[in-house]
Amino acid sequence: MSYFNELDTYAASRGLDAAQIIEGVCLEPRIGGHYNNPSFGYGGYCLPKDTKQLLANYDKVPQALMSAIVEANRKRKDFVAEEVVERVMSLVYDGVERPLVGVYRLTMKSGSDNFRASSVQGVMKRVKAKGIPVLVYEPTLDDAEFFGSEVTHDLVDFKRRCDVIVANRWSDELADVAGKVYTRDLFRRD
Repeated sequence: MSYFNELDTYAASRGLDAAQIIEGVCLEPRIGGHYNNPSFGYGGYCLPKDTKQLLANYDKVPQALMSAIVEANRKRKDFVAEEVVERVMSLVYDGVERPLVGVYRLTMKSGSDNFRASSVQGVMKRVKAKGIPVLVYEPTLDDAEFFGSEVTHDLVDFKRRCDVIVANRWSDELADVAGKVYTRDLFRRD
């Protein structure tokens, strides 16, 4: 996954069509078209903590891959957050006072209620560190706040209030506000 995330970052940074590049790479039958859809980085129950634990266990063991995986995922969240901040700044230049960033779902995949250690949380923290307010739409979360940001269960109000909507995975629920949505879900699937 880190490989395709980095291809996507490269393409986005150069103004290229990431989907075309990834589809071309996947024509190689040994690679195929599975697990090639970019995201905001790895996440979930185990992978981030297990990778970091492996890295700690590799102390004094020659390695490069574990370090690269951890670093690639940190850089991916940095890249995504910078892209979101750029969108917010363009709104400020267009006269929108105090734009609100919405985080659509904290989960890593559609149909999931697991958001522990999801990559969108890292993006959210980076955006908030720039002083940009964040509203979270997460219907499975009972709390009124998540890391100091308001949580709502009202999707209609969420879409109305937010100026930029950050979605790790696309949902047809966002089709009516597609112009506000920032996602790297190129193929609209998990």
